[in-house]
Amino acid sequence: MYNFSGFDFLPQHLGLGNAQHLYNFEASFIRLIDKVTNGSRIEINQTGTTLYYQPGLLYGGSLEHDCSPSRGIGYYLESLLCLAPFMKHPLKIVLRGVTNDQVDPSVDVLKATALPLLKKFGIDGESLEIKINRRGMPPKGGGEILFSCPVRKVLQPVQFTDPGKIKRIRGTAYSVRVSPQMANRMVESARGILNKFLPDIYIYTDHMKGANSGKSPGFGMCLTAETINGTILSAELASNPQGQGAAVLPEELGQNCAKLLLEEVYRGGCVDSTNQSLALLLMTLGQRDVSKVLLGPLSPYTIEFLRHLRSFFQIMFKIETKTAEEEHMGGEKVLMTCVGIGFCNLSKTIR
Repeated sequence: MYNFSGFDFLPQHLGLGNAQHLYNFEASFIRLIDKVTNGSRIEINQTGTTLYYQPGLLYGGSLEHDCSPSRGIGYYLESLLCLAPFMKHPLKIVLRGVTNDQVDPSVDVLKATALPLLKKFGIDGESLEIKINRRGMPPKGGGEILFSCPVRKVLQPVQFTDPGKIKRIRGTAYSVRVSPQMANRMVESARGILNKFLPDIYIYTDHMKGANSGKSPGFGMCLTAETINGTILSAELASNPQGQGAAVLPEELGQNCAKLLLEEVYRGGCVDSTNQSLALLLMTLGQRDVSKVLLGPLSPYTIEFLRHLRSFFQIMFKIETKTAEEEHMGGEKVLMTCVGIGFCNLSKTIR
């Protein structure tokens, strides 16, 4: 197959830029892709600047993977959420590393927002879950999560154009290897801002002790706003990693996280900015039927993702802008419409 140890590894040539070469977390990601597939060919040149990748079959099964601590588990989990429904066998994978950081979507946010989104496309059942066994903060990590997802033959088209009004706010304030009082202080300050708008607010405090608390101290918060139509919008913040930057007060972090949630509610749409690309991918891969989804302003990541969808699937979205006056609330919205390519998971085993 390939020799991974000497990096002679991965018929797509992906230039990694002139000066750029493969980082540790990217090599770890390639290892993960190799684990979930069967028959992938991966070659990397001597200097680590060119990657040759020949895709294999998505195989799935029960797996374990140690993620690089320089990026969060969310970096790896985001890609698995895109691929997991189309495996041959249901995926059940244990990922170890950093569960919450300041760069990637945390496991908490993906659990609260991405899983309900998958359910809207018909990917649901007992076996769809993300479970946090241990938390790990940067720089050393030490967290562990379990992600399991069933396989589907086809995806349902969606008509998801009315976000509805916010009915409740839920959240988690977590602290590891610091005083448990930190979580309570974050909750108090976040409630101070959010209670002005809504009475139904419940923020759980999650203080993990001993081996479950990972290897580095830290604290943070994840908030979600749920609407009457089942739209879930999220925001999160984490403290600075140990030994980097100034110390953050939990009160300040709680307030800023609440303000970020209000900002996300203002942006609005039926899918929050973290999961825009996942929604667009699932719409693209749906049956040959019209799917519509109302999004808030498109993030730069989503815009680039739309270009990739055009390159790989030759699919173009109809993009209509809706002004704040038309929608009676928040910022400008974008109505995305497409006809699915009718993707069918042929490798799914029939029981």
